[in-house]
Amino acid sequence: MLHTLFLPLYRRNAVLAIAGLSQLLIAIILLPLFFLDSREVLGINVWIKPIKFFLSATIYLWTLAILLAHLKWRYPRSVGFLSWTFVLTMVVENGAIAFQASRGVQSHFNESSLFDGVIFGVMGLFIMINTIAVMYAALLFFRSLFSLPTAYIWGIRLGFVLFILGSAIGGAMIGAKSHNIGVATGEAGLPFVNWSVLGGDLRIAHFLGLHALQIIPLAGYLLSQNKPAKSGWATAGVVVIALVYSLIVIGLYQQAMRGQSVVSLMP
Repeated sequence: MLHTLFLPLYRRNAVLAIAGLSQLLIAIILLPLFFLDSREVLGINVWIKPIKFFLSATIYLWTLAILLAHLKWRYPRSVGFLSWTFVLTMVVENGAIAFQASRGVQSHFNESSLFDGVIFGVMGLFIMINTIAVMYAALLFFRSLFSLPTAYIWGIRLGFVLFILGSAIGGAMIGAKSHNIGVATGEAGLPFVNWSVLGGDLRIAHFLGLHALQIIPLAGYLLSQNKPAKSGWATAGVVVIALVYSLIVIGLYQQAMRGQSVVSLMP
C-alpha cells in the first residue's frame, strides 16, 4: 500500500516525497520509545510530541508534493527552491523537538536556560521561514492560470490561506509564551493530543488551521468530480466550506483566548 502511495508522490516531487517518507520512518523508529521510556513532559510521555510532529510533517510534505506539482510546469526553479525550504524547516523543527525529548525537557516555550532558549529561538526562526515559503507558494497559485477544475484550484488557494491563518495563531502562542490561556501549561489534557480540559488551548485552532491545507483542497477536488461542477456550483461550494471552516477556526481561537477549554463545548 505504501509503495502504491509513494510512487505517484515521487513522480510529482521526489524531494518532498522522500523527505515525507523519512519523517514517517523516524516516527515508526521512535514508537518503541513510547513503551520503553516512562519519562513525561507536561503530563504526557516524552515521545508523544515528537511522534505527532514527525507524522504531521509526513502529511504536510506529501501534501505539498501533490500541490506544488501543479506549479512545476511554469515555475520549476521556484518549486525546487520551495521544496528544499520546506524540507529544511521540517528537519530543523522536528530534529529540535526530538532532541529536547531525548533530554526529557520541553521544546516549545522553553527558556529555562540559555541553551534551551536558543533551541526554541532557532525553531521559531525556521517556522517563520516555512510560513514565508507558504505565502510565496500561495502567491504563485493566485497569480497562475490552470487547466484544472476551478473548484479544485480555489480549494488549493483557500487551503493555503487558512494554513497561513493557522500559522498566525502559532505566532499568537509565541507572543503569549504559552499555548494555554487561563491555566498553567501542563495541566490536565485530552489523551494523546494533550489539549487542555481546564482552560483555553490555542493549539486546537492552530491544528485545524494548518490541516486546512489537506481538507479544503480535497473538498474542492471532490466537488469538481461531480457533473454540476461545470455550472459553478462546485466552486461556490468550496468557497462556502472554506468560509465555514475559517469561522470554526476563528471561533476556537476566540474561545481559547477567553480561557475556555474545548470540553466546555460538550453538553
